[in-house]
Amino acid sequence: MTVSLEVAEGVGTLRLDRPPMNALDIATQDRLKELAEEATRREDVRAVVIYGGERVFAAGADIKEMQDMDHTAMVLRARALQDSFTAVARIPKPVVAAVTGYALGGGCELALCADYRIAADNAKLGQPEILLGLVPGAGGTQRLPRLVGPSKAKDLIFTGRMVKADEALAIGLVDRVVPAAEVYEQAHAWAARLAQGPALALRAAKESIDTGLETDIDTGLAVERNWFAGLFATEDRERGMRSFVEEGPGKAKFL
Repeated sequence: MTVSLEVAEGVGTLRLDRPPMNALDIATQDRLKELAEEATRREDVRAVVIYGGERVFAAGADIKEMQDMDHTAMVLRARALQDSFTAVARIPKPVVAAVTGYALGGGCELALCADYRIAADNAKLGQPEILLGLVPGAGGTQRLPRLVGPSKAKDLIFTGRMVKADEALAIGLVDRVVPAAEVYEQAHAWAARLAQGPALALRAAKESIDTGLETDIDTGLAVERNWFAGLFATEDRERGMRSFVEEGPGKAKFL
């Protein structure tokens, strides 16, 4: 399989494995969607790492495959392409991308679907679709400006240029840059820490933030308000407050 889901200690690793560059062909896209939905359902998966291996995250779509597609074929395929990435973005659990080597085109768009991005110091990211006479088609025109702002997103999308890890960090495209050998380890540690947290509260936080970014503030506040009140019905809330009162902050155990 070109994508696998491996689970250990509450962390599910979505691993891309299509050598040499993890090109995201149709079969890989469909498998990614299937496993993202599995990670959403599984109670033993409490946080997720997206990883392409030690050498490359994903160098984009399979251009040879796309070259043979005409307008009609892509009209029929474009929604499924977006849906595969949206399935990752909508995993209601903390998701971190561990980015090594190239994350270009669809690879960059996949990293954008994570909540947090840890990049190797040798990583290169970009949206080069314009160089093919195209625009990003898996969410890049929407998620990138929401992350880095419209001007920086337009610069990257209009020019198709790649940015190195240091510039990616400076513009907010990634959140942490570490030595290449430490990328997966640090991403897994980030996920493992959150896997020990209150699952429903983390889900509430993610949904409230994401919904608020996609709608007006009054709707976002309503979502936050409903989640805030609803969490008072959970055992995690009781455990967290009791621990705070009896032991002080940060001592609660949620598993």
